[in-house]
Amino acid sequence: MLGVLLVNLGTPRSADSADVRRFLQRFLSDPRVVELPRVLWWPLLFGVIAPLRAPRSAARYREIWLPEGSPHAVYTAQLSAALQAELNARSPGAAQVAEAFMYSDPDVPSGIERLRAAGARQLIVLPAFPQVSGTTTGAVYDAVGRALQRWRDLPELRLVPGYADQPAYIAALAASVREHWQQHGRSQLLLMSFHGIPQRCVARGDPYAAQCATTARLLAAALQLGSGQWALTYQSRFGGGRWLEPATFAELAALPGRGTRSVTVCCPGFSVDCLETLEEINMAGREVFRVAGGDRFDYVAALNARPDHARALADLILN
Repeated sequence: MLGVLLVNLGTPRSADSADVRRFLQRFLSDPRVVELPRVLWWPLLFGVIAPLRAPRSAARYREIWLPEGSPHAVYTAQLSAALQAELNARSPGAAQVAEAFMYSDPDVPSGIERLRAAGARQLIVLPAFPQVSGTTTGAVYDAVGRALQRWRDLPELRLVPGYADQPAYIAALAASVREHWQQHGRSQLLLMSFHGIPQRCVARGDPYAAQCATTARLLAAALQLGSGQWALTYQSRFGGGRWLEPATFAELAALPGRGTRSVTVCCPGFSVDCLETLEEINMAGREVFRVAGGDRFDYVAALNARPDHARALADLILN
């Protein structure tokens, strides 16, 4: 049997400050995420940053929390179920899907163990990050390696290194934008906002920025957009140093002054909706645009458990 491990970032267990603090500590302790010496970084993280940041982040999480729990966890589970259904439709009983998170439960080792217990002898690890970065995909590779360190009977292992230009993924993105426009009408500009990373990561060889540009270009082409009808930006800056630019909020603040009074924002780098899309973009970003004089702000939901998203991921796995 083929075991498929769908790995996403993770989420606090609840929107309480204590749970958010534990999540931040776990997330920001990963040297792939913050590339500073532990002896310098950990006292700041555990003594200053996490305690101060947790209450503010918890308030943001409460704005988007669902009755079923964290949107990130809920939508990842739904995507996992949709992928399982798609694989079953193509080859009944041939594959078992399990979801796992890097910085919350169920974690990567428990996900791999669930697949082994189900009888999987081949393992495909699918990081839910279309554009590859050492800060995300690289962290997943590390976690899988650690999880298998004590295994004696090792599975056949494949890891999917991103899918920024996969045709089915681009087609699903384009379909989601078209459907939104059909329901709500078109705006003057399609703004594609990707999660930012420090510029130094790119300088050291990280392919992320180039792959974001590829996805944006292919999506614009699929939608037949001209050069002035779309833009690429980066969001979610954390800490000091130079990050990828242009910054999403700065662009949203500047657009009305340049004559763009209506904007549609999508986030092609996020496989499912989460804090960074639902609160940062659809709430805080909307307010930035409104205060700057914008008239209309639309947000296109992440692909989440759309059937065409599940089909795209199934194509990746079976190919």
